[in-house]
Amino acid sequence: MPLFEGLGSGGEKTAVVIDLGAAYTKCGFAGETGPRFIIPSEIRKPGQQQAIKVVQYNINTEELYLNLREFIHMLYFRHLLVNPRDRRVVIIESILCPSHFRETLTKVFFKQFEVPSVLFSPSHLMSVMTLGINSALVMDCGYTETLVLPVYECTPILPAWEALPLGGKAIHKELDGLLMELSTLNTSSGQSEPGVMGTIPEDIVEDIKARTCFVSDLQRGLKIQEAKFNLEGTAERPAAPPDVDYPLDGEKILHIKGSIRDSVMEMLFEQDNEEKSVASLILDALVKCPIDTRKVLSENLVVIGGTAMLPGFQHRLLAEIRLLVERPKYCDVLATKSFRLHTLPVKPNCAAWLGGAIFGALQDVLGSRSVSRDYYMQTGRIPDWCCLSTPIPESVYETRKTPPPLMKRAFSTEK
Repeated sequence: MPLFEGLGSGGEKTAVVIDLGAAYTKCGFAGETGPRFIIPSEIRKPGQQQAIKVVQYNINTEELYLNLREFIHMLYFRHLLVNPRDRRVVIIESILCPSHFRETLTKVFFKQFEVPSVLFSPSHLMSVMTLGINSALVMDCGYTETLVLPVYECTPILPAWEALPLGGKAIHKELDGLLMELSTLNTSSGQSEPGVMGTIPEDIVEDIKARTCFVSDLQRGLKIQEAKFNLEGTAERPAAPPDVDYPLDGEKILHIKGSIRDSVMEMLFEQDNEEKSVASLILDALVKCPIDTRKVLSENLVVIGGTAMLPGFQHRLLAEIRLLVERPKYCDVLATKSFRLHTLPVKPNCAAWLGGAIFGALQDVLGSRSVSRDYYMQTGRIPDWCCLSTPIPESVYETRKTPPPLMKRAFSTEK
């Protein structure tokens, strides 16, 4: 018997909860306090040295289907060790997820692994469930982008979403450029000059970011930005933190300058030509919300995502918001200047998964809101969670005495 086969209590077994992120995937079982496994969202094929990212929207549907099929197979039979036919599935998704990706993912679950039902739940709404509140302004700082979505009385305010392509991927690209330009490499044969070092793998760049980099406070950050964009050179940069040595392997040591450690994160708070930054996203989303909801939302800020785990990020974010709100652009429009951040019961990168695990543990609610395999085989489509024209839950789970012809063919293949 598989290792986790006896997790279910009573008749129905606990659901599988999967948070398929652009960089990492969290998977586990409903009702638990944390994911069983956090693995890179990638697969490796024989004969290819570079791993293939699973979450790729710009490839054809057939190739995406094959990649997702191999990745989901690895989740079930190498990590979770359960039979996919026995358990419902809760999938945490972003509101910006393309339709063809979720449809291909649904096809993999229903036709390849024959799961009983699938529920797509938005990550912003699931993260609110972990706090036991009904309204919050949720910011998801992920790998590819930073996305802000207000949730009022458990209802996402879709017209008010804001997003910027600033996240872990942009930080890795900036950090890699600074390391190639300014860092030196110490070897057994001597020391190399900056700019002559070869390429650095992204996993090494990510580890350097997590171990050595941090977000400065507001006053120090503003001085760093002023010195960076001052072409005349009159602005003085604050004293840099100590340099660090990062061992690449047994013979190479990368010498990282202190100025890289604190300056690379300023790209998140530097305003572009449209005066946009990760801090302005929250204020712009508030402006789009109804005026009677702004005070509740501003006092219930929730920050999730792996980028939000950087040291000093949340403190700097709150300070930036309080600075920007005094500008005429927001001061004359917003009805509140009170901003408060919630402390999540888990790490920010696992908040959405935990909300899905809580929701998946409610068997009655899960059964009424999920899309069954029978319904999918009849219609061939998966309703969107925000679409008002979807069938009522009763029609999704309507019992039929005789299966339709399409289902007869499906049953015959199972035998």
